[in-house]
Amino acid sequence: MSYLEAIVLGIVQGLTEFLPISSSGHLRIVPELFGWSDPGSSFTAVIQLGTMAAVVLFFWKDLWRIVAAWFRDAWRIVKNRGTTGQHSTDDARMGWYLIVATIPIAVFGFAFKDQIETGARDLRLIATTLIVGGLVLLWADRAGRRTKDIEHIATKDGVTIGLAQSLALIPGVSRSGSTITAGLFLGFTREAAARFSFLLSIPAVVLSGLFSLKDVGGGDGLPVGPTLVATVVSFVVGYAAIAWLLKYLTSHTLMVFVVYRVALGLLLFGLLAANVIDAR
Repeated sequence: MSYLEAIVLGIVQGLTEFLPISSSGHLRIVPELFGWSDPGSSFTAVIQLGTMAAVVLFFWKDLWRIVAAWFRDAWRIVKNRGTTGQHSTDDARMGWYLIVATIPIAVFGFAFKDQIETGARDLRLIATTLIVGGLVLLWADRAGRRTKDIEHIATKDGVTIGLAQSLALIPGVSRSGSTITAGLFLGFTREAAARFSFLLSIPAVVLSGLFSLKDVGGGDGLPVGPTLVATVVSFVVGYAAIAWLLKYLTSHTLMVFVVYRVALGLLLFGLLAANVIDAR
């Protein structure tokens, strides 16, 4: 992998990680369109650490409150065996919800690791999930009540959104797309659904990235220099993407992302039918 490829893929990762259009799908599509080698799922997982650093920096005040409150609450439960003491705060409950919502993707990711790294990267599957996911996102955006803020999240919401996040193990589904879609169906506002999606991305993506760090370096491993460059670029671009999307969703629908997903999926099917690109 050249440094030019690394920069381009870092930009792609930073732009698409938080927009509901699938970063893993784009990191498979872009190299194919340019005639580059498929960087693989491990490369995707590692450079996502850059965008996760952007989330941590952007939400560091919220995260500090949540982590501190969760540790206090966990200590209270251990100390009092969960039977006495003050009730959990909103921040502490948010910490528990993030943990609960991360369990499904961790379980499914481990169980289907081999399929994710091979068959799931087929461009025919990615084209299909882009289109289907876009139409479901449109349905959720139209049908959702959009009356609940992030403070109103409950255990069933965390579990449901966590299950939706596990679908993003399939390239083309989009982690942010699936979680925002679930949040909208549950009645959350677009901004609240996006904010919880960003916070929820941290434990899942960090665990995946750290697990894939073993593939960096070595004879057949990921190239250290280009991988580092792509990670740094994804951090800078990802931070800007977070700020833009949260502002955008306060006054706009998700239609632009729906149109983009469907158009890209149809384009992929056209290129595949014309044998311009290879599905595998």
